[in-house]
Amino acid sequence: MLCTVTTVGLVAAPGGASARSGHAAAPTAVGYGGAVSSVDPDASRTAIDVLRRGGNAMDAAVAASAALGVTEPYVAGPGGGGFVVYYDAESRRVHTFDGRETAPRSMGEKAFIDPSTGRPLPFPEAVTSGLSVGVPGTLAQWDQLLRRFGTRDLGTLLQPAIGIAEGGFVVDQEFHAQTAANAARFRDIPPTRDLFLPGGRPPEVGSRLRNPDLAATYRTISKLGARWGYRGQLAEDVVNTVRRPPVQPGSERVVRPGLMTLDDVAAYRPQTRPPTRVSYRGLDVYGMAPPSSGGSTVGEALNILGDLPPAKGDAVQALHNYLEASRLAYADRNRYVGDPAHVDVPLKELLSPGFAKERACLVDPARAAVSPVPPGLPDGEYEPCARPSGRAGALPYEGPQTTNLVVADARGNVAVFTMTIEQLGGSGLTVPGRGFLLNNELTDFSFAPPANGAPDPNLPAGGKRPRSSMAPTLVVKDGRPLLAVGSPGGSTIITTVLQILVNRLDLGMDLPAAVAAPRATQRNTPATFAEQSFIDRYGAALRAKGHTVELFTEQGPDAVIGAATGLEFFGGGRIQAVAEPVRRHGGSAMVVRPGR
Repeated sequence: MLCTVTTVGLVAAPGGASARSGHAAAPTAVGYGGAVSSVDPDASRTAIDVLRRGGNAMDAAVAASAALGVTEPYVAGPGGGGFVVYYDAESRRVHTFDGRETAPRSMGEKAFIDPSTGRPLPFPEAVTSGLSVGVPGTLAQWDQLLRRFGTRDLGTLLQPAIGIAEGGFVVDQEFHAQTAANAARFRDIPPTRDLFLPGGRPPEVGSRLRNPDLAATYRTISKLGARWGYRGQLAEDVVNTVRRPPVQPGSERVVRPGLMTLDDVAAYRPQTRPPTRVSYRGLDVYGMAPPSSGGSTVGEALNILGDLPPAKGDAVQALHNYLEASRLAYADRNRYVGDPAHVDVPLKELLSPGFAKERACLVDPARAAVSPVPPGLPDGEYEPCARPSGRAGALPYEGPQTTNLVVADARGNVAVFTMTIEQLGGSGLTVPGRGFLLNNELTDFSFAPPANGAPDPNLPAGGKRPRSSMAPTLVVKDGRPLLAVGSPGGSTIITTVLQILVNRLDLGMDLPAAVAAPRATQRNTPATFAEQSFIDRYGAALRAKGHTVELFTEQGPDAVIGAATGLEFFGGGRIQAVAEPVRRHGGSAMVVRPGR
């Protein structure tokens, strides 16, 4: 069964109106009873409906995640994974959940080295392959989340997504453009072509895209449970797709087979991990521990900023400090952070006040450092202004096409859920008859050790989870949530979240302004990359401080940095939900009961 396309007027939108049904989505909403912010109105509406029916924040987050698998199939779905930061209002504790994909057990350090040349595979060739596909974590993570904190069963929570998949969603300009960008490789993979290129072309703006195969897959999961994806027919279908990629006969595209086995899939387990935690301006900031580098890098950068003289409302100085703290934190991220089951990650020391003071001493308030700066030595023995002498680690490319949603309920529970299949369109491999794309997460590994001989904690290994930059973040004041935020953007996720916190907590912006403000990203690279609006506003002043500021074009000439979603809690049950007003055509913020 294949995807079908009709004109909008022939089919009623499932569940009510949305931006994709011709009604504008709102980037900001304020009210009571719970709230959600996501990139998509169908997903946001799904979460709100769950909350209105008595479900909690975790129930709503899982239901919205499943809906995003339908409406945002190039960035989310059963073929990927993600991370969750969750605040439990009853215990007033923060919990984190790791649904990151894993490498097959037979994968070695040279998996992405072409044996015929001895060189790393070209990145596009590595992406569109079975070799890039990690064992998906999404289904197991949904099951884990609901068993731990849910109040509804997975089958019930999949019903809204099933309805959207059957009824279809209206293709907007963003989805059309994303499909067109992938059209060449999609045409070479028949199940992907048939699903996303009806009639051989990207679906027209305004048409309705149905996915009955995904509806059937969700329906079977609702009956058999997540286990079906790891020890049932779905697991076999995933492995067959990875090991024998369905390539169009006669195609010249090289699509390498992968290493995944049924034993690899059956062995997958999501993980619970202690959250990272740092104190900043009297607040507690919680994030995701390794293999995500989000919590450690955001946390270290905040610790460094906390040791610098306050900018006192000087935006240029605050941004200079932000860029320098990020530069140093990325040097340490690249050198030390990987899967803690495979490498020794000195997480406690990376987030220690002593290490932050040692690193902050290197920040010149008047002059930018020259990247790449070397990493520090988080060994527990710190000296004032110690000069690092190590070699800078590598910054492997990470796909920008992730998505984030944030949900809160009337009880005070909060979920921040960042999920991905990595590149836009993942590996490009659709599981035949199942209606979803497989990830290319294993290209988040470094393809080869750094040329300068620096150690790299992120080289491939069997069963290893590739390092991620996903940074679901929760800011707590006096034991209660104040802010919740996350973003897509590959390695720019960390800087996006960090800059939003700087905007909100140091520059005094409200959350909508902090999210909408122009962005720059410094990841220990020679240039700081920025959106054009940031360059127009701050470029000259930062260049005067020695920064090399260039236009961010990693995803094209009009690229933006991140697409954040967030919540702010005002007390008395009043919540503000905030999404992007412009980036990626804007997001969708909703509350259960609107009210100022």
